[in-house]
Amino acid sequence: MASNTLDASMQGIRSVWGPLGDTVVAGCQRHLADLLRAPATEDWLAALHREAPANKELYRDPAHGFVLLAHSEYAGLYRPPHDHGRAWVIYAIQQGEIEMRTYARVENTDGSVGLVKQDSTVMRPGQVQVYLPGDIHDTRCMKGPALLFRFTARDLKKEDKDEHRVKRYVEKDGVWTFGTP
Repeated sequence: MASNTLDASMQGIRSVWGPLGDTVVAGCQRHLADLLRAPATEDWLAALHREAPANKELYRDPAHGFVLLAHSEYAGLYRPPHDHGRAWVIYAIQQGEIEMRTYARVENTDGSVGLVKQDSTVMRPGQVQVYLPGDIHDTRCMKGPALLFRFTARDLKKEDKDEHRVKRYVEKDGVWTFGTP
């Protein structure tokens, strides 16, 4: 039996887990939305507000490999465009406001790779946003301090550091491109 909202949400996600599909994504979104309604008096959430960690792992599922992280961000913090390799991700905003812009990757006539901005969304408390494998986005904290949860279908540290599957983009002469500055 779950002892708090965090435990109940992770149990809920485990109960709907399976191969990537509409039902799994919708179930995970629903349980993360439940997490956002946790009372601020629950010990785990009170500690996050008090400590404001830049990055804290809250849960790692031993059987399925999904991970839930908490991030505290200050107004103005910007994370350039990137994807999450083979992983899919759900962001859930507990406090503050985060702008998330999406991009399409395009190959130019000279063979170089660039990005074209597709959309921009400002996420506010209580909202969740899904990014599927290959989706490219950036984030900017518009109103802080922000507390957001990042649910990943797999360990992104392994995906990035060991397998080099996460792609990061840099701005060169006003154009987003793949690679190093």
